[in-house]
Amino acid sequence: MELPILYEDADIVAVNKPSGMMTHPDGKTTDETASDWFAAHYPDSKEVGETQRLQNGTEIRRPGIVHRLDRETSGVLVFAKTPEAHALLKNAFQERLAHKTYLAFVYGVLKEKKGIIDFPIGRSTQDFRLRSAQPKAKGLLREALTRWETISDIGTHTLLKAMPETGRTHQIRVHLKAIHHPVVCDPLYAPNQKCDLGFNRLGLHAYQIEVQLPSGGNKVITAPVPADLAAALQKFPGTEAFLAP
Repeated sequence: MELPILYEDADIVAVNKPSGMMTHPDGKTTDETASDWFAAHYPDSKEVGETQRLQNGTEIRRPGIVHRLDRETSGVLVFAKTPEAHALLKNAFQERLAHKTYLAFVYGVLKEKKGIIDFPIGRSTQDFRLRSAQPKAKGLLREALTRWETISDIGTHTLLKAMPETGRTHQIRVHLKAIHHPVVCDPLYAPNQKCDLGFNRLGLHAYQIEVQLPSGGNKVITAPVPADLAAALQKFPGTEAFLAP
């Protein structure tokens, strides 16, 4: 699979990851991942990055990875080409110096126009695959903070900007479920909701990221909204700016 390149210089490359592609291998499937694509297209950088040790003891390489997107989420994904860029970007994500903006289609209409969700996240007591922001979540509860802002609504659904300041697994999805407005067509966190708005995928897109470039200065990188989400976006008034090429 070819990934559309959104930005590239000597240190980094940013792509528009499609929904359905994993960021990096998980040791369970042989499906091509975004990091596989990176290693194939940038062989001189395939050793950049860290390994991950799975529960069975297997170590898997994650070429270029400094952050990740859920398999079902589309949008901006940044890779580091050099060890120096990897260290800089990894620190930027850990220290909340990289700013991410997602577009999230959610069920219902929120009473407020903006807010902050700061529920800590642990593991679900019901399903090992899930994270939870509920009081009875098990395991280590990790700090998590998501800012959100309403862009538009159509009475039954709302389009939000979600801006996570921490990087917990499934964070936006877990937080929006916790305030009773889960992401449309989320098979894990809204399994009993109708997969509507014409979606057959998760209604979440990593729209924009601002990162510090190793060469100096900051760069804002934007991933165009994919066609399936753009069709729904047109139903929401005042969203023309998000459809611009």
